[in-house]
Amino acid sequence: MTSQSTPNTPTPDQIRRAPKVLLHDHLDGGLRPGTIVELARDAGYTGLPETDPDKLGVWFAEAADSGSLERYLETFSHTVAVMQTRDALIRVARECAEDLAEDGVVYAEVRYAPEQHLDGGISLEEVVEAVNEGFRQGESLAREGGRRIRVGALLTAMRHAARALEIAELANRYRDLGVVGFDIAGAEAGFPPTRHLDAFEYLKRENNHFTIHAGEAFGLPSIWQALQWCGADRLGHGVRIIDDIQVQDDGTVKLGRLASYVRDKRIPLELCPSSNLQTGAADSYAQHPIGLLRRLHFRATVNTDNRLMSHTSMSSEFEHLVEAFGYSLDDMQWFSVNAMKSAFIPFDERLAMINDVIKPGYAELKSEWLFRQTASTSGSVPEEG
Repeated sequence: MTSQSTPNTPTPDQIRRAPKVLLHDHLDGGLRPGTIVELARDAGYTGLPETDPDKLGVWFAEAADSGSLERYLETFSHTVAVMQTRDALIRVARECAEDLAEDGVVYAEVRYAPEQHLDGGISLEEVVEAVNEGFRQGESLAREGGRRIRVGALLTAMRHAARALEIAELANRYRDLGVVGFDIAGAEAGFPPTRHLDAFEYLKRENNHFTIHAGEAFGLPSIWQALQWCGADRLGHGVRIIDDIQVQDDGTVKLGRLASYVRDKRIPLELCPSSNLQTGAADSYAQHPIGLLRRLHFRATVNTDNRLMSHTSMSSEFEHLVEAFGYSLDDMQWFSVNAMKSAFIPFDERLAMINDVIKPGYAELKSEWLFRQTASTSGSVPEEG
């Protein structure tokens, strides 16, 4: 059911309370500005452009709002710099889980690159164990506060480096200990996913899951390689699949072979609207391809990418989409179920989240709208005839 047939437009409060599912969120892109300042002070890092948390938060958003993926990625040098010790990683992961739970996220897969957190002398394994410990602490604190969230980790390899197989093996070793899959990230142009075929072949042999950043700054060849050469389960972003879709003057739509394949095979698209605007993949929320992709029933999902750099949250993303496309609670549920179907945890656990958490949560929110409508139309009692 879509917003065209239901008037239950969600309020900002309902959007925040709605059970949301997040598949594409970077740990080093979601730190609290105040935490960055404190960790920088503790580590003796003097490279921050601002030391006032409020001003630092503004700086990150403005620096990332350049229209260039390469410039956007430069902002991460500061967050990664303060995430080089076990205690710092635990804190950042704990606060990530808490912040997502506070925003109504019930399931999240958060990614990070272990190879970027070795400057303090800890090992790859110690990085993974610290982040996992932080996620568990955050889940526990959220429960104590009356909120529920489950967080799985995605281990990322940097596409410009040469450690993909090593990180894939690391992800496989920790697959039953909090790590749910693998990813590659970084600048797409000049660094095709096929450079890391050995890692993807290894993961397939191990029956493990992986997503690939593709179709964000680079176009259809990146998506094609990620799917047909590497065998990705999901596309990180994938927004450029719109380049293979033609909308005629009369409104009819023609899908190219690759777009048809992505839709027919139900390949999940980890769409990140606010981030896409910053990196130039879309000009506005109203013009973002998610509107057409949702209408054409692609496996579209809504994500934050980097909450700090994009000054966003899952609730904020949905508020923008509700305003741009008139989406209803039914649309929000559709996106959330899509994401949960596409998660890297076992099928029965995904099904339980959908049936026992997501659908009841949206049903409760929709019942609020029904009762408001009833109250607004029952203010007077008709006289007896």
